[in-house]
Amino acid sequence: MEYIDNLPPMDLMRSENMTFVQLIIPVESAHPAITYLGQLGLLQFRDLNDDKSPFQRTFVNQVKRCAEMSRKLRFFKDQIQKAGLLPSPRPASQPDIELEELEIQLAEHEHELIEMNANSEKLRQSFNELLEFKLVLQKASDFLVSSRSYTTAQETELDENVYSNHSYSDTASLLEQEMQPELSNQSGVRFISGIICKPKVLQFERMLFRATRGNMLFHQAVADEEILDPTSNEMVEKIVFVVFFSGEQARTKILKICEAFGANCYPVPEDMTKRRQITREVLSRLSELETTLDVGLRHRDKALTSIGFHLTKWMNMVRREKAVYDTLNMLNFDVTKKCLVGEGWCPIFAKTKIQEALQRATIDSNSQVGIVFHVMGAVDSPPTYFRTNHFTNAYQEIVDAYGVAKYQEINPAVYTIVTFPFLFAVMFGDWGHGICLLLGALVLISKESKLSSQKLGSFMEMLFGGRYVLLLMSIFSIYCGLIYNEFFSVPFHIFGGSAYKCRDASCSDAYTVGLIKYSDPYPFGVDPSWRGSRSELPFLNSLKMKMSILLGVAQMNLGIILSYFNARFFNNTLDIKYQFVPQVIFLNSLFGYLSLLIVVKWCTGSQADLYHVMIYMFLSPFEALGENQLFWGQSVLQVILLLLALVAVPWMLFPKPFILKRLYTERFQGGTYGLLGTSEVDTYEEPDSARQHHHEEFNFSEVFVHQMIHSIEFVLGAVSNTASYLRLWALSLAHSELSTVFYEKVLLLAWG
Repeated sequence: MEYIDNLPPMDLMRSENMTFVQLIIPVESAHPAITYLGQLGLLQFRDLNDDKSPFQRTFVNQVKRCAEMSRKLRFFKDQIQKAGLLPSPRPASQPDIELEELEIQLAEHEHELIEMNANSEKLRQSFNELLEFKLVLQKASDFLVSSRSYTTAQETELDENVYSNHSYSDTASLLEQEMQPELSNQSGVRFISGIICKPKVLQFERMLFRATRGNMLFHQAVADEEILDPTSNEMVEKIVFVVFFSGEQARTKILKICEAFGANCYPVPEDMTKRRQITREVLSRLSELETTLDVGLRHRDKALTSIGFHLTKWMNMVRREKAVYDTLNMLNFDVTKKCLVGEGWCPIFAKTKIQEALQRATIDSNSQVGIVFHVMGAVDSPPTYFRTNHFTNAYQEIVDAYGVAKYQEINPAVYTIVTFPFLFAVMFGDWGHGICLLLGALVLISKESKLSSQKLGSFMEMLFGGRYVLLLMSIFSIYCGLIYNEFFSVPFHIFGGSAYKCRDASCSDAYTVGLIKYSDPYPFGVDPSWRGSRSELPFLNSLKMKMSILLGVAQMNLGIILSYFNARFFNNTLDIKYQFVPQVIFLNSLFGYLSLLIVVKWCTGSQADLYHVMIYMFLSPFEALGENQLFWGQSVLQVILLLLALVAVPWMLFPKPFILKRLYTERFQGGTYGLLGTSEVDTYEEPDSARQHHHEEFNFSEVFVHQMIHSIEFVLGAVSNTASYLRLWALSLAHSELSTVFYEKVLLLAWG
């Protein structure tokens, strides 16, 4: 143990040593100081105003201004995307500007864009109305011309019917009344023409029929051109319609229905000459509006392009300023209201860098008073901070996704660097696939400097962030693939010849009776002769299943051993005696014993049934094992291990809560008397300072329930986690079988 204690500390093994510091910053130096500290990223401030709402804080107006500027920048970004323009990925070179000047520029740009959008929307609406009017004129003219031609063909028959029967005007249909000019004028047959969206036509026609009780004639035709919808910015297909009716009441109903369905109605004169004249005027105005719209769009795109060159820089600046003012809101004013007081945590190694940044802020602000930086003691637990680099950052993020280690605890990311890619390789073991994965990882690493400065998609960003994880995954996959002897599911005689051969020269019974062993075992990995044999699947199933259990038990033991080093580091003997020891005993009495049986069976070549051994270890521990016995004294050892496992559960559960209760009672037995303050500093502590001692009552029931949950979770977790590690076997088998199917059914059929 002395040798372990004397080992030099490793940066990533435990979190950095933190210290609690206090800053007293003059008001004129506050902004540059927080800016430089934010760029350094090595100081975590405590919120000394957590009792105040965001609207009661000092710099709330500045935060509101930054939020308003962020809204304007998002508006510019949306406008650029709607226009189909691409913002500049790299910010344009521009001299630094103040926040007030940027605010004025953004307001001007927003006002200009809103005005251009309003004008463009009005022009687009006028253009759409004229385009719809043109389409209605074209289609309605066709309807009216066809009606007139039909009138001429049927004029003689209508004359006889009308003048022979004076009551005909009461019973004639609308079309027949319309085809007779004199009768049409007398009865007041009219028409309304307009245009409507295609999906609404059926309901529109049905509603017209019901409202007029069938006393109408409805003509429709598909418009020759699609019209741009200004709200959705998509082309919409529309239908031109003409409704013939009689009476003012029917006209009022039809107009209301048109308004309800969003149909636009346009007046079409009956006179052919007037229609042609109006059509010429509409076409002339359409060409003028189209030219005006193009000029306006070009002007707007030019303005958006100029904004896009600086958009990234402006967004970063506003985001940085908002973060600065949010941090300043966490600080308190002192009594004189001339200085800001802040408290926070920083790594010990960063104190020099922080002091240099504060000194630079004092010089830049031309302050006559320097920033006070001093170290204080704290009772609260410091935050956890790990220094990472490009290689270890991805592994640290994987661990932090499950949970962050407490201050100065052993960092699981150190072991995850090896265990995570290796367990993946156990499932993905194929050195052909591993080489492909290795090439992809090397490409990402070789283009690291180029890709790090580009904006990537979500999937590509995930791959690039885990490029070093992919690198180790591919290397371990090649290693496990050599053990499995699989190259795209094909075995190779890399390390020599096979240890098996056929019984005769014809090799006719190779797949029925089997092969015979004639030399030493294959030197590394699985013998290639297992491929295609009748016992291939049972052999690989057994091998990978047992190997998964061994790896799982080894990793679970590693976790328990790390808990011992944590307890030893914090001088917590209770956790060692009443948590570490019973956990080791319980886990290894059951699953450690199973791992021992697997290794013994491999070494001796025994045919014992391990399922039977483990099941009857609980059901009938005193029964003789018979042919399933692997070594002498196994029955006695099973009984001892079973008793140890049963004893370990109450050992984990009961002693620790009662000992903690006794220690608390002894410690605070004379708790009514307190120590007098020996320093004047205690009188002037900040209200929310971390130096304040918070005395918490000991709740025995809460501690006991927590320990009971922890014990039950460990017992059930030992079983479920061991079963979970079997997915290594399942996925490895699935990967191998899918590779085989792909090779036999795709590659061989394609290449012959």
